[in-house]
Amino acid sequence: MTKNAQAIAQTQSKTRIDADMMGIAGAVLLGLTLLFAAGFAQASVLHDTAHDMRHAMSFPCH
Repeated sequence: MTKNAQAIAQTQSKTRIDADMMGIAGAVLLGLTLLFAAGFAQASVLHDTAHDMRHAMSFPCH
């Protein structure tokens, strides 16, 4: 393998690792946002949201 090919392979590997880390960071950020939003929301807001989602998915709830 030439030096140029090794440099390209190393750059591609680093780019892939960076892309994976961005995906993981995004998932963690989304999860924490949902956790804190649900943790600080009032119970009636959570109930109404779940109820509306059931209707939106055409799932009978009453």
